[in-house]
Parts: sequence; structure tokens; C-alpha cells
Amino acid sequence: MATPSAVRTRISIEPVASPERRRLGLLALFAAVYTYALVVFGGIVRITGSGMGCGDDWPRCNGQWIPEFTLETLIEYTHRLLAAGIGLVVLAVFAYALVHRHKPGFSGRGGLLRPLALGAVLLIFQIALGAITVRLELPTEVTVAHFVTALLFMATLIVTAVRAGTFGDAAAQHVDARTARGAARAAAIATVLGLTLVGLGAVTANTPGAPQACQGFPLCNGQLMPEAASTVHIHWTHRIVAYLLALHVLGATFAAHRRGAAGIVRRAATVATALVVLQIGVAAALVLLFLPQSLQALHLAVGAAIWFAIVAWTALARVNARAAYEHA
Repeated sequence: MATPSAVRTRISIEPVASPERRRLGLLALFAAVYTYALVVFGGIVRITGSGMGCGDDWPRCNGQWIPEFTLETLIEYTHRLLAAGIGLVVLAVFAYALVHRHKPGFSGRGGLLRPLALGAVLLIFQIALGAITVRLELPTEVTVAHFVTALLFMATLIVTAVRAGTFGDAAAQHVDARTARGAARAAAIATVLGLTLVGLGAVTANTPGAPQACQGFPLCNGQLMPEAASTVHIHWTHRIVAYLLALHVLGATFAAHRRGAAGIVRRAATVATALVVLQIGVAAALVLLFLPQSLQALHLAVGAAIWFAIVAWTALARVNARAAYEHA
């Protein structure tokens, strides 16, 4: 009978995934990066005021498949073409997963099909939201839902890539179950805070007057408890959640290193921390320089990158915690 150490050694040297899973993981990662770029470009559409560059027509642009181009029309039209492209990419990823659904690691709990199926549903919902956003001429509520759904869709692709072993084999890095569970719980809290933060950021960006409502940094108009006004409260709540996320990520990363969490989990947490620190600098510059468009775009790009990193961190920590529990 093999000793526990022998079992751990044999498991750790097994291939991280079959060739089919590795290929699907790379496809999912490509789709996730594509979605990230699409999210950032969508922000550029908003920042440049190009959201109605195609009028209220959908899927046509100003009543035509190939319209006459102004700068605003070109930006919005390009965004729509990129959005159509992600549909084709996801269709290819999902079709590949279905073809190989009977192979190990594709179906069932912890498999690759479940997040992809959720992603397909979210993509259909996202397409509908895109049409509604244009038809209703960019209402704040629908625009925010459109943005948040895009991030959730991106998350399903990141989880798929993690489960396929694209970022490394988190299941093979053995730590005690208690440490692994603690690291997974801390990462999950970061995910909740991160999603809340990006949602509030979208509300702030799309509410007239809210981006300018809090002058100065880190306080709001020089106050910890600024005077009551709806736009001030929207902006200040966004900042408070940002500060909470920063403190939590810094603390969780420190704890992961101190308690000896799996190396791949520690690295993911460190990347998230570095991006959060970068975002603090970008946000400070954005406010103090009175919201230049270039920094608005950078703020969105780094924020979406933080979401990408936190989701990967959480997925890796969950895979590691499940493996630690099973080998306890």
C-alpha cells in the first residue's frame, strides 16, 4: 500500500491536463483576453461620447450595414464589429467543449462545460442588453448592467482556463486543507468586493455629475463625511469600496505568504495586489488632474485587469482548496 507521501508524489507528477483540455484552456484564455479588450474599447466608446454614433439603430448603424463614417460612428461601429467577433470565438470554444464532453475533466463538478454553458447564457443576455442600450439611448441602468454582464461573462472564461490548467496545476500544489480553505475564502471575498466596486464604478461613470462630484484625493471635497448630495454619495461610496478592496487584497496577500498558501495562489494574489496599487495611483491622478480622457481610459483598463486577476486568483484558490480537502 502506498504511503501518503508516495501518493502525493505520484499525483504531483501526473500531467496537468490532457491535450484537449490544454487546447480548450488556451481557447478560453484567448476569449477572456478578447473580452477584456472589448470591455476597454466599450469604455472608450463611452468616454469619447460615441455611444450613439450609430444612432438608435441595431444591428444596423444609422440604417445601414456600412454607414458613412464620422469619428463617433467609426468608434461605435468598430465596437459592434468586435462584439460580433467575440460571439464567433465563444461559439468555437463551446463547440470544442461539446465535442470532447465525454472526456475526463470536461463534464461534471469542476469540469469545463459548466462555466462555458453559463458564459453562453450570459453572452446571449449581453447581446440583448446591447440592443436595448442602443434602442433606449443609453439609460444608466441598462448601460451598467451591460458592463457588469460583460465582466461576469469574462469571469466564466477565466474560470474555464484555470480549470483547464492554463495558469498552472493548482491541484498539484499541496498545502494543508485549513490553509487552502482560508486562502480560497479570502479570494472569494475579494471577488465580491471587486464586483461591487466595478458595478459602482459603472454607476459613477454613467451618472451625470458623479465623476466630478468628489474633488481631491483620498478624501471627498476635503471631507471624510461629505455633505449630502446624490452624486457625491455615488462617487464617495465607490471610493470607500475601493479602499476596502485595497485593504482586503493587501491583507489577504500578506496572509497567503505568511501562512504558506500554494505558490500559484500566492503569485495570483501578488499580481492582484500590484494592480490595485497601480490603480490607486491612476485614480489619484485622474481626480487631481480633473478627469482627462486618457486617464479615464487607463482607469477603466486597470480596473478591468484587477477583475481579471481577482477572478483568476479565486478560481486557482478554489481548485487548490478542493484538492487539499480531497487529499487531507
